[in-house]
Amino acid sequence: MSGNDVAGGTVDGLKTYEVRTYGCQMNVHDSERLSGLLEGAGYVRAPEGADGDADVVVFNTCAVRENADNRLYGNLGRLAPMKTKRPGMQIAVGGCLAQKDRDTIVKRAPWVDVVFGTHNIGKLPVLLERARVQEEAQIEIAESLEAFPSTLPTRRESAYAAWVSISVGCNNTCTFCIVPALRGKEKDRRTGDILAEIDALVAEGVSEITLLGQNVNAYGSDIGDREAFSKLLRACGTIDGLERVRFTSPHPRDFTDDVIAAMAETPNVMPQLHMPLQSGSDPVLKAMRRSYRQERYLGIIRKVREAIPHAAITTDIIVGFPGETEEDFEQTLHVVREARFTQAFTFQYSKRPGTPAAEMDGQIPKAVVQARYERLVALQEEISWDENKKQVGRTLDLMVAEGEGRKDGATHRLSGRAPDYRLVHFTKPDEEVRPGDVVTVEVTYAAPHHLLAEGDVIKVRRTRAGDAWEKRTAQPAAPSAGVMLGLPGIGVPAPLPAATGGACGGR
Repeated sequence: MSGNDVAGGTVDGLKTYEVRTYGCQMNVHDSERLSGLLEGAGYVRAPEGADGDADVVVFNTCAVRENADNRLYGNLGRLAPMKTKRPGMQIAVGGCLAQKDRDTIVKRAPWVDVVFGTHNIGKLPVLLERARVQEEAQIEIAESLEAFPSTLPTRRESAYAAWVSISVGCNNTCTFCIVPALRGKEKDRRTGDILAEIDALVAEGVSEITLLGQNVNAYGSDIGDREAFSKLLRACGTIDGLERVRFTSPHPRDFTDDVIAAMAETPNVMPQLHMPLQSGSDPVLKAMRRSYRQERYLGIIRKVREAIPHAAITTDIIVGFPGETEEDFEQTLHVVREARFTQAFTFQYSKRPGTPAAEMDGQIPKAVVQARYERLVALQEEISWDENKKQVGRTLDLMVAEGEGRKDGATHRLSGRAPDYRLVHFTKPDEEVRPGDVVTVEVTYAAPHHLLAEGDVIKVRRTRAGDAWEKRTAQPAAPSAGVMLGLPGIGVPAPLPAATGGACGGR
């Protein structure tokens, strides 16, 4: 065999791996680390569509959704007969659900070889080898962070855009969220280390970075510097070759005027803000233990729009939180009308086992939640379309994306992201255009969730990011097995799905 010939789950005779990812941006970024660790240990990524036909299958789990465990055990069950037929195949379970259910996973699925948590992903290769030698399951859950994830090797999913983690953990106690219990208290990374990573990424051809944290704008709480995040944004503005800077997800509690000023005054910080609302009702926000109220939230929106008139603002909203009345829901609709979000990612409340909200009185009947959800979606669709129509006639610089337009092949189009992260499909020019390159187009049509530029491309700018994509794709490698997201995410570096949800479902 030659090239990437596949036999018995191997590629060129090397052991293969598959990482299945569920959940938020944190999990997606962790999976890049897991892939890097496995490749450093001599594995190669299984071909696309392997569907468990790999030597190692890793589940990077999420505990946010109510039925997350059912989905995991269903998938593990489907792999059991495959593992029986393939001696030496190993299955590992990590992530938030592993952190939460450490003692039950192997009991319910005794064919699992390794269980590891959110704090010790760097141990995966060692645990796999130990399980192989000792011929018994290895369960190792660290209670606190052993090493900042960014110190681990990484197989990044994009040549031109990258996540950069600036903190892990969360100090909030929102009653609907189990993440702080699973990822621990917030731990900030040294600013120098963050900037050094960004410098290294830019040197490799990356031109867009997304700063990532559970509450990204709480950065600096470790050292008591309330302006640490705005200083970091400004420092990103001094990095030559870094064209676009984004961040997700900020918390309204920590959104200060200096951050707005840094966004407005730093040219490579994009005019985009994803800020979870969750509810427009003050009583519901109090029950959620969200430390802001409606007027505070709308005040931030007004200040951002004054400083950055063309900013695209997106959000997360939970419908049907326990105790939510019709009046409470009307307050959410009021905020949506006032804020005029470019897009809102709406979730019907579902019980998260282990959260205070799961035990609250006043659980809302499913039919009521569904009806409110549909009303909210209808309102937001109308607003999204109206806001997108305002883009018609504008000339935009798009960073060409990979895998964002599902119909691009049939329509002879390509797709890219505007500075404010709107998705734009544009007519494919005669000259070669690569992911990471920048094209200038005029918007001719607006739909609720995308824009079209149906005329000729005005200008094509070939970039170092495009060079990096071309170099990567020219190298022989096993095709990506893909990443499955249980929740949408914002600012996701291509080729991952482009949507939103805030880190771990929105903070």
